[in-house]
Amino acid sequence: MASSENFVTLPNGVRMPIFGLGTSHGGGYNQDSVVFALRECNYRLIDTARRYGCEHLIGQAIKESGVPRESVFLATKMWPTDYGTESAIQAAKLSLTKLDTDYLDLYMMHWPLCPSSVNDVRSTLDDAWRGMERLLDKGTCRAIGVSNFSIQDLAELMENCSVVPHVNQCEFHPYQNPKELRTFCRENNIIFQGYCPLANGLVLKEAPVVNVAQSAGRSPAQVLIRWSIQNGVVTIPKSIKRERIKENCQVFDFQLSPTEMAILDNIPTSLRAVDPAELQGKIDDNKPDGYKLPAHLQYVPL
Repeated sequence: MASSENFVTLPNGVRMPIFGLGTSHGGGYNQDSVVFALRECNYRLIDTARRYGCEHLIGQAIKESGVPRESVFLATKMWPTDYGTESAIQAAKLSLTKLDTDYLDLYMMHWPLCPSSVNDVRSTLDDAWRGMERLLDKGTCRAIGVSNFSIQDLAELMENCSVVPHVNQCEFHPYQNPKELRTFCRENNIIFQGYCPLANGLVLKEAPVVNVAQSAGRSPAQVLIRWSIQNGVVTIPKSIKRERIKENCQVFDFQLSPTEMAILDNIPTSLRAVDPAELQGKIDDNKPDGYKLPAHLQYVPL
C-alpha cells in the first residue's frame, strides 16, 4: 500500500494517504486493534478528535506499534467549544500533549457550529480559523482543514481567510454522496475526505451494494471502500475488530468496473449515519470528551 497512487497531495504539497483508520468513542475503542492496524496491516493514516476522548490512547498505540511517528499521518480535530483564535491554539497544544507528539499532520475544525451562547457564529468560526492559520505558520500543523462544512460554510470562511482549507472531511458513501460539494471542493483545490464509508453498517445489505459485491467477488465493505477510493476520496473506515480492520485494507488489488462504479455513483436514496440535527445539543450538553468510553480508558490529566 505504498505506491504513489495510494496518496493524495494537499494544496501545500503535503502527501496524505488516501486510506486510513477512523476512530471514535461511539462504537468503542480497542487499543490492540489500533496497534494491529499500524503494525500488521500497514495503516498509515489515523484520524481522531478531541471529542472522541482517545487522543492519549492513539499516541500510546503509535509508540507501541513500533511504526516511526514520521511514517504516520496523524489527524485530529478541535471541538466547537474551542473556537476562537487563542483558544484554538491552546486546544491544539492540549491535543499535542495527549497524542505525545510535537506536530500534527492535519488539524481540523470539527463542525461549522458554535455553542448556543455564542452571538456571532460566523465571526467565531473566522477567529478559530485564524488560530489554525497561525498554527500552520508556526509549523505546529503541516496542514489545516475543516469537517462537515457545506458549500455555504466554506464560501463564508474563504471570504476572510488567508489559507483556504486544505481538507474538508464529511460523511461519504453511495447513500450520502454530496456531488455539488465535492465539485466545489475540487474547483477550490480542497481535498475531500470521507468518513463513515460503510454508513456505520447501515447499507451493507442494500441490494445495489450486495449486487456489486457479488459482481466484483468482494465483500460489501470492501466494495464501498473501493468505490470511495476510486472516486479520489480519502477514506477512513472505523472498526475495533481485527478481522474487519484487515478486510477493510484489502482494497488495493482490484478495481470496480465503470458499470459497477456507475451503479454506486447514482443511488437516488439518501441516508445519513450521522445526524447533524443532533449536534447542537451535543455541543451544548457539556459532557466530558470520550464520555461513551469506559472509565479506565478516559483521559486523566497528569
